[in-house]
This record gives sequence, C-alpha cells and structure tokens, in this order.
Amino acid sequence: MSDSADADLGVDTEPFRHKPELHGDAVILHLFTENDIAAMGPILADPDVLRLTGSVHTSAEALNAPSELDESTLAWYRGLAARPDRLDLAIIDRASGRCVGEVVLNELDAANGSCNLRILIGPQGRDRGLGTETVQLITDHAFGTTGLWRIGLQVYSFNPRARRVYERAGFRAEGTLRGALRFDDTHLDAIPMSLLRTDWNEKLGGT
Repeated sequence: MSDSADADLGVDTEPFRHKPELHGDAVILHLFTENDIAAMGPILADPDVLRLTGSVHTSAEALNAPSELDESTLAWYRGLAARPDRLDLAIIDRASGRCVGEVVLNELDAANGSCNLRILIGPQGRDRGLGTETVQLITDHAFGTTGLWRIGLQVYSFNPRARRVYERAGFRAEGTLRGALRFDDTHLDAIPMSLLRTDWNEKLGGT
C-alpha cells in the first residue's frame, strides 16, 4: 500500500516527524550533536557492542574495528534529524554529560502501526540501569504520542542481560529463531520480542 493510500485510511505515515528530548533520572535522550556523533566512533567499535548486536561474525572482527566513523557514516548521522520515518536519539549519561550510546525506532510499517526498536550502549554506560531507563522512556514516548500498536525487536540468546531489560519494560518473547546468527563458527539463536499498546496500557495501569 502506498503512503497516499495509507493517508487516505487515516494512517500516520510519519509518526516520528517530531523529534523529542526525553528526560529521565539517569539519562537524557536527544538528537545527535556533533560531539555525540564523534563519541559514537569508539562505541560502535567496542567488541561487546559488535558481538551483542550481531554486527560481526568472528571475534577477530570484533577486536579490529576502526574507532573513527567514515564519511558516509558521519553523513548518515547528520541526516537523521530530517527522517520522519524513524527516530534516532543519543543516550546521554546525566552523571558525565557524555553520549554513551543510541536508541532507535526504525523499520516503520505504518499500515500496521508497527516499528522496530534497537539500543546499544558502550562500556561507559553499562551496569548502571541506563538501558532500562532508556527503553522505558522511548516506549512511553512512542505509545504516548503516536498511534503505534506494536514495537518489535530481536535479542540474541547470549545476551540475557538485554533480554531482562526488555522484559522489565513489558516486552514478551514470541518464540525462537534457531541458529539465526553465526559467530565464530557457532550458530546461535535469536529471540523475537514485542510490546503491544495493550501491554503498555496494562503495565501503565499497574504502576
């Protein structure tokens, strides 16, 4: 279905045209500044980030990624603020004032009211609850200000910490994608998860 047909049916084809700044106790989420973009170089090159996001297939790749962003990646980050079909926000650690990662709502399916969520946090932002607060802030924004019905994601079986973060936000596992990721000649499972508007409303009512 085309965007014009979606619009005729009352579907919001640009739910992310508004770019918020979201404030929590431990984090601030906002559009990428030049300083934030520069900080993402070492974060995206972090071996744990590369492995846990499934961005590489071997330990050697994870250990040898460049820590500076190339020109095409810099241009990509600089153009994100103009994208009404996705929302990309830098995760700012209130304690240090520095960018420690990113959270993204992308892969918009406007006709079905769904999108994908992904988050990555570098070593300076881990193990302090920043990811938990970030996921809560972004899902509250999505369901509180848009007509989205479903937010989906995938988490790999070797990342139980991330799965617990998603479960605390109300995400539910939908099964197992067996052997979905090859890493160091081992095939690992991926777990699709989702949060529906009804789940969010139920959780909101219980708080």
